[in-house]
Amino acid sequence: MKKIKQNNYAFIDSQNLNLAIRDCGWNLNFKKFYIYLQHKYRTNKVFLFIGYISSNKKLYLYLEKIGYTIIYKPVIGQTSGFVKGNVDAELVLHVMLQYKNFDKAIIISGDGDFYCLIEQLLKDKKLLKIGIPNKKRYSALLRKFSKYLFYVSILQNKLKSTKKGMLDRNASQSVAFYRD
Repeated sequence: MKKIKQNNYAFIDSQNLNLAIRDCGWNLNFKKFYIYLQHKYRTNKVFLFIGYISSNKKLYLYLEKIGYTIIYKPVIGQTSGFVKGNVDAELVLHVMLQYKNFDKAIIISGDGDFYCLIEQLLKDKKLLKIGIPNKKRYSALLRKFSKYLFYVSILQNKLKSTKKGMLDRNASQSVAFYRD
């Protein structure tokens, strides 16, 4: 019997993922995470939604080089020192733009703002999984979809960054500059 090729896409709220994992006390290795998504969930495309900061060009080039399709959001400075780069609308828009191109979607975020998107994906039988970055802190709205959840925070042994190089420092600093 011939195995049917799956055509799954992942859509990642990078800020939610990065900050939630850092709250767990470790840094995510984005290359390992990309490979994990490919092998575990047979993703063909992985979209990473991130606020654009010009000083992070090296990081963006690296992420593209390892396979991510990056969707940038312009960011604006806040008086508090943080930079605003909320990517929720971009993620929803790109899921809808890609809707006919994938069989199943994986949404990586613990943000309840994606409730209606997840509900629609489920209704259309296009939801594969929801990756919750921090098992201890995520929106109660997403608990309704418990059978679709997986927790990135419990994958520390597989996905933890162990490098001390410049790019890893940039990776953990770059997305820490702004909050949703």
